[in-house]
Amino acid sequence: MTVISPRLGSSTDWTDARLLYALEEVVEQELNRHLKIAKDWMPHEYVPWSDARNFPGFFEDGEPWDKEQSKVTEVGRTALIVNLLTEDNLPSYHHEIATLFGRDGAWGTWVHRWTAEEGRHGIVMRDYLLASRAVDPDKLETFRMAHMSEGFESDNRHSMLHSIAYVAFQELATRISHRNTGHQSGDPVCDRMLARIATDENLHMVFYRNLLKAAFEIAPDLTMRSVRDVVVDFRMPGHGIPGFERAAAQMAIGEVYNLRIHHDDVLQPVLRFLKIMEVDGLGPEGIKAQEELGLFMNGLDEQARAFDERLAARKARMAERAARA
Repeated sequence: MTVISPRLGSSTDWTDARLLYALEEVVEQELNRHLKIAKDWMPHEYVPWSDARNFPGFFEDGEPWDKEQSKVTEVGRTALIVNLLTEDNLPSYHHEIATLFGRDGAWGTWVHRWTAEEGRHGIVMRDYLLASRAVDPDKLETFRMAHMSEGFESDNRHSMLHSIAYVAFQELATRISHRNTGHQSGDPVCDRMLARIATDENLHMVFYRNLLKAAFEIAPDLTMRSVRDVVVDFRMPGHGIPGFERAAAQMAIGEVYNLRIHHDDVLQPVLRFLKIMEVDGLGPEGIKAQEELGLFMNGLDEQARAFDERLAARKARMAERAARA
């Protein structure tokens, strides 16, 4: 992979404008690769429309939602709501990346393509949830209004490289969350739908991951610092959802997304691909960031191990209670 700008001597030589220009050729290459691999799909083909019926309100024959109508598990219902509300904030996400990356050239083409593909995810998930009566539609809409009314402001909007590093990890985190939600949902239809979404999210991750690798070739110190900052301070874009902390705890216990999954299935794969601890040619700032990143990952692994032990103990207690019952 080539870039159109040589490595500059100091991190201070790089501005966002210079980085955008330097990586334009890589963006074009990755965009072309993505368009060859990505497959269009129809959201309506993944929705069990035959299960649908009217809700009360405008229709006299409307049937109120009841929890017993839902085919998905408790943790599946929680995760589906969180995942959909996260997807719902697409207008804010588009604004963020369009402002940062621009609307022209290869960057702009990618921004619009990404937005169009992400739009499918919200469409198919909402249609599935309503047609299958998986969740309370009134609560879902109330949460959507509250979440979107707050808007979204990226923790990394101050830096183009920080933003690229963030989405490289975040797209993989979203893929893992969707895939595990499908596995834990208890509904094969839901599992199939979320597997389709997860495929898209993986392609998006590959785009940003490869872009991040190219950034290491031209601005290694700055890129290393960006990766360190993002990994250390990472949080999902749906953190502003009403009741997110409680939902996140339920998803952690339900093995949809927790510390172990975050460490093993999200952070480690990207860092391994980048060969993060083998990057050379770093200056003092880059070496410091590399060392701090290694220490943080070791600490996170210890935290994940402690979580694993607590989760295993909880499962043992539940199994014991079930045996007595």
